[in-house]
Amino acid sequence: MPLDTHQHFWALANPFTDWPTQDLTAIHRDFGPDDLRPLLDRSGIDETILVQAAPSIAETEYCLAIATDCDFVKGVVGWVDFEAEDAVAQIDRLARSPLLKGLRPMVQAIEEPGWLLRDEFEAVFVAMIRHGLRFDALVLAHQIPALAVLASRYPDLSIVLDHGGKPPIAGGESKEWEATISALARNANVHCKLSGLWTEAGTDISIDAIRPWVRHLLDRFGPTRLMWGSDWPVLELAGSYGGWLAQCETLLEHLDDLERAAIFGGNGRQFYGID
Repeated sequence: MPLDTHQHFWALANPFTDWPTQDLTAIHRDFGPDDLRPLLDRSGIDETILVQAAPSIAETEYCLAIATDCDFVKGVVGWVDFEAEDAVAQIDRLARSPLLKGLRPMVQAIEEPGWLLRDEFEAVFVAMIRHGLRFDALVLAHQIPALAVLASRYPDLSIVLDHGGKPPIAGGESKEWEATISALARNANVHCKLSGLWTEAGTDISIDAIRPWVRHLLDRFGPTRLMWGSDWPVLELAGSYGGWLAQCETLLEHLDDLERAAIFGGNGRQFYGID
């Protein structure tokens, strides 16, 4: 069954919603299941993974409540405060919900080099492994080397790189990103989401502009560790749900049926433990 491994919901009235900001007019409004359902129906996508969008336990609980009542949301990637003294207790409590599939600290906003590798986070990662929670890595390209160290340090931690590591598509300089992706992909516990590339591409989201970046991700992670995601509604800053899906289908049309089915559903279902 086709699975969108990366989508968001938010309500501007929620006290924890501080993004999107007003200048992002295309997405500065509420987005909920009723907004996404028709897009899924038109695109033939059956199920989704709902991913946190705010660094807040309250937002994680908000997402879990939506998932409980929404038939197509099959799991939630939430957030806990890794730096809190009670971080493990936070994880223990949230993990009581079978809908919690993973955690995502918003590393891209953290300036401290090597933040992921703090020694005091060992108990947090051990707790995640104990509960079978996956680590969604929201990192910028320069943070990928630290993620590779983390992956080798915790080989039992299932990790997925969000948005292909946010490659510098608009700038066009790919060598450093390609090298860090290659090093990261050598860790068998790391997977990658084919998502978020359009919002890194500036004004040119053509298939020719996106193809080399997708090719590198496919070459390094292969069809068994790559999974499709929309990053909706952030996607609407650059284009449409159906447009992104269609482009990815074209870029992967050279694969066989089983490989395409894996990227557009099977890999994500297996990674997140969706029955």
